Amino acid sequence: MNRNKKHIKFFVVVVVGCFFIASIYLYTKLYTAASSSALPAVFLVKRGMGLNAIARELVKEGFLKETLGIKIAASLKGAHKKIKAGEYELSAQMSPMALLDTLVAGRTKSYPVTFPEGYNIKDIAALVESKGFGAKDAFIKATMTAEAASAYGLKGESLEGYLFPDTYNFTKLASTDDVIRKMVATFKDVYAREFQKEAGKQGMTVLEHVTLASIIEKETGKVDEMPLISAVFRNRLRKRIRLGSDPTVIYGIKDYNGNITKKHLLTRTPYNTYRNYGLPPGPIASPGRAALRAALNPADVTFLYFVSRNDGTHKFSYTLKEHNRAVRKFQKSRKYRKK
Repeated sequence: MNRNKKHIKFFVVVVVGCFFIASIYLYTKLYTAASSSALPAVFLVKRGMGLNAIARELVKEGFLKETLGIKIAASLKGAHKKIKAGEYELSAQMSPMALLDTLVAGRTKSYPVTFPEGYNIKDIAALVESKGFGAKDAFIKATMTAEAASAYGLKGESLEGYLFPDTYNFTKLASTDDVIRKMVATFKDVYAREFQKEAGKQGMTVLEHVTLASIIEKETGKVDEMPLISAVFRNRLRKRIRLGSDPTVIYGIKDYNGNITKKHLLTRTPYNTYRNYGLPPGPIASPGRAALRAALNPADVTFLYFVSRNDGTHKFSYTLKEHNRAVRKFQKSRKYRKK
């Protein structure tokens, strides 16, 4: 009987000892970092990479001493297929468990990209390409059709005007489609919260509102002038006077070289507001909040004309006679096309 008790006691001691040793071993594998002084570095998880390939790359790049620890961690957490693709900022001071948690949580490194107000699709496409998020031509192709607008439940000949100007954070693996989706989603969110109700009250469709705002955006970069520009255009629309906006003409010119000519003004295109009455068929750029707000809140004035003072501001006039005097004063040495 005593012998049996001794055997049992010995067995328990062995089991507890083994458990203790295994626990230490497991803890060491899961929570021991490869280095105590390494600096953070970038690690890329490509789309389609499995755990084994990721573990080997982590060892190869010095984030882990061996693959076993992160594999054990993945087994314990059932995380073999939960690692998200992307670029990460990791360190060899992180334990295998900490590395796995970061990869599963998708805490990827992102890069800020600012799209300024007044950029059109071609401008945006060039910036997207320069930042490495897709080819310019592919971006234009994906956005410059009525089908592209319709796919997002929007009206228009393209997504022009619906790519909201803002600063966005994209990961290195962001695609052209990712950029487009995020910019359109931001537009729809901002528009619904800040402008949709008032535009509806005024009887303006989203397309009409954004189109007018885009022209205002291109005519002036000064926020305090936008309500005045808005008043001029809305007064002209009400009186059935052509808008006469150079930026709309320019938008309708293929391969514009920076020099607008009399021939351009006389050429009939859907966007030539010197030849056509009313708004052009769609936006000519991406308006920001200030321009969208000004389009709905014109200044309470009866101005019908404005001319550049050549200092970033404009002189506004009520009558053509007054306007012509302003033209002679501010555009003496410049060929002028009246607004």
